[in-house]
Amino acid sequence: MGRFYVTTPIYYVNDVPHLGTAYTTIVADALRRFHQLIGDETFLLTGTDEHGLKIERAAQAQGLAPKAFTDEISARFRDAWPKLEVTADRFIRTTDADHEAFVQDLWKKIEARGDLYEGDYEGWYCVGCESLKTEKELEQPGNICPLHKAPVERVKEKSYFFRLEKWQEPLLDFYARHPDFIQPETRRNEVLSFVKSGLKDLSVSRTTFTWGIPVPGNEKHVMYVWFDALSNYRSALGAEHARFWSPNAKVVHLVGKDILRFHAVFWPAFLLSAGYREDEIPDVVYAHGFLTVDGQKMSKALRNAVDPLKLAAELGPDVLRYHLLRAVAFGQDGDFDHAALLERYNADLGKNLGNLLSRVLGLCAKMSHGKHPDDDPATDVELDAELGKEIASCLHNARKYWLEIQPHLALEQTFKLASAANAYVDHAAPWTEARKLNTKRVEKILSRLLRVLEATSVMIWPAMPQKSDEMRAQLGLSPVRPSVGADVWPAELPPIRAGLALAQATPLFPTYDADKQKELLDRLAPKPAIEAKDAKDARDAKAQKTAKTEETADGATTIAYEDFAKVDLRVGLVKTCEKVPKKDKLLRLTVDLGEPSPRTIVAGLALSFSPEQLVGKRVIVVANLAPREFGSADFGEGGKSKKEKLVSQGMLLASGPSEDLRLATIDGECAPGARLK
Repeated sequence: MGRFYVTTPIYYVNDVPHLGTAYTTIVADALRRFHQLIGDETFLLTGTDEHGLKIERAAQAQGLAPKAFTDEISARFRDAWPKLEVTADRFIRTTDADHEAFVQDLWKKIEARGDLYEGDYEGWYCVGCESLKTEKELEQPGNICPLHKAPVERVKEKSYFFRLEKWQEPLLDFYARHPDFIQPETRRNEVLSFVKSGLKDLSVSRTTFTWGIPVPGNEKHVMYVWFDALSNYRSALGAEHARFWSPNAKVVHLVGKDILRFHAVFWPAFLLSAGYREDEIPDVVYAHGFLTVDGQKMSKALRNAVDPLKLAAELGPDVLRYHLLRAVAFGQDGDFDHAALLERYNADLGKNLGNLLSRVLGLCAKMSHGKHPDDDPATDVELDAELGKEIASCLHNARKYWLEIQPHLALEQTFKLASAANAYVDHAAPWTEARKLNTKRVEKILSRLLRVLEATSVMIWPAMPQKSDEMRAQLGLSPVRPSVGADVWPAELPPIRAGLALAQATPLFPTYDADKQKELLDRLAPKPAIEAKDAKDARDAKAQKTAKTEETADGATTIAYEDFAKVDLRVGLVKTCEKVPKKDKLLRLTVDLGEPSPRTIVAGLALSFSPEQLVGKRVIVVANLAPREFGSADFGEGGKSKKEKLVSQGMLLASGPSEDLRLATIDGECAPGARLK
């Protein structure tokens, strides 16, 4: 048995719960659930950050006292998370009495060690960040905060300073001894660069406003909001600190990349200064990226904020949880695309896992009297051995990725197992064996599939606890109820449950047809302000206005032959292919189109194909698309790596969801560059 303590940032109460805060909180809850499955004792902390100048001003604008203002907003966060199937062990508020007492005690310990002194502070302050800024951090002209795109304020006041400069070398030594402390690697490198460039003593109190925790012995000062807020991770534990803030527990802070510096530099420095040992510093500070919505930055001006509670109420919290966990590579920026959510729902949940459950239970109703059949190992064939290898690989890899805080990859492996089981049904063909009166073989096939479904019902529990329960009920099983010390993550197929009564199949994930998808998108996707639409929207609108199109019966459109003739489709021979570092969906290919030199094409094929599978294939290329940029990536290894721009000079044709694509190819020895017609 281990102990696992995971925290979200405490959310600032100048806003309401939104997609970004929901994302971090759902990831934290899923990690907690996984660790419960492997028998760990767990603690999940979330809450609200309620002090600071920004809150004082927001309260004044509404004619409220700061505490009354924070009471109202904090309650919205507390009430939101259970609606997303998040269960916190504590919801902390920085106005809680035990938190304020802890922070004042921490201040006294640091002061007693000589790391606090009084002085005068003059500099730039961003109220939105509640953070001091140097001029080199600001955009010019106008001293603009790069995050909030608003002018910072010049402040001059008495302040206490923390001797941060003193901790520069100890922090660098700590990072060297604990290379996994800051993740992912790119963020670690940013922090190392920042610390190596030189730390300066940090202003940690304010005298120009009063909404904060008073400095012990000098109540003209209130503590810097970050000194207050960071301490919540330790204050929240109270008497539990001996179990969860100790060398015997793994402590993981999940944070947005914009607040990494506070957690990876200031927080360990405060703890070390207060006398905490190195083995009492958190184990991991994991910084995730930002979310955009339908390709655009979330913005009040664009009116494109997404209400996660509205989505959860419409689609079910498990669907939202799954999409956020699966669609975004944790640690990287990601896009929340409403259309992709529905596509992923139909493909992964409806047509893959949901279809598998319905097929197997339907076959059992016809072929095994609605009961779990026996499985005679003597009837094994090569097909069963192949499925066994896939099962072992997916179970092992999914567990590994959860431990590595890579939920998107863990779920990829989970649904890879469901895909393998669907393929096994097709190839094993129990209906054919039944016609041959091969009863033992039919029983084996159905038993094997039921056991895959049982394993999958456990594997999806961290992401989709409600659907896991529903799935298990149809399999005649009790809900997943982890207990400390019991590792129930499947290391192999569950035991044969011969004779167990199965329930009648009901759709676990009813799929949405085109009309329903359109209806949902119209209702759920935010409608950006017309004046703020980007150039792409404008081009699309113009194209829709001028195109001579006509709807067919299935909702598609017809086009004139002249329009189709504009598309240059050619046969391409894939010469080389490689994965794009830190881009989990992208492959970079060189493709021979019969031209003097091969073209570079960047394609989102990596979830369905390995590079070696594509080399030598004859593919269909849209050859006359304008080049498209995909950012840049570091190719090569170690000191020989080189940052290269990713520019695609064409597009490959494929069908299906990202995880199960079918690539359009040409058979035979067709010459590279041959046109399709």
